[in-house]
Amino acid sequence: MSIAVGDTAHHLGVGTLLAGVLREAGLAAEARPAGSVPGVVPYDAVVVGGALYAGRWQKDARRFVRRHRRDLAGRPVWFFSSGPLDPSASARDIPPEAGVRRAMDRVDAREHITFGGCLEEGAKGWIARMILREGRGGDFRDFPAIEAWAAEVAAELTAR
Repeated sequence: MSIAVGDTAHHLGVGTLLAGVLREAGLAAEARPAGSVPGVVPYDAVVVGGALYAGRWQKDARRFVRRHRRDLAGRPVWFFSSGPLDPSASARDIPPEAGVRRAMDRVDAREHITFGGCLEEGAKGWIARMILREGRGGDFRDFPAIEAWAAEVAAELTAR
């Protein structure tokens, strides 16, 4: 079974970790930037992730789902978001923002999870630089939680 992990968040950090856990479970998984995936037909399942910016999913993730919605609807799909620049994602379940919820409904996604975000020096964009100047950056990714969720996805796929 082959799985594409399309990610826009943190230079594929979360997506790379997810794909690694899926491979350890015996699945053929690859992490690729969402904007570089020409199609999802070769994949049996897809995990789509995007960073949250100003309460919206990053544009490459939105475009990916819009561009491939028909093919995504025909296979198992999971979504994740990455974004809160605080420990809130580790403390409680954060529901998908409205646009992600609509995208989930369009492709019948199985699940969505929100992980903490990461914003560190060198980030591009004036908003990112402003947040960093205000001292609100940092790395809030919970790697054990990411690995645990990936293991749940793998278990669901290998049980098929």
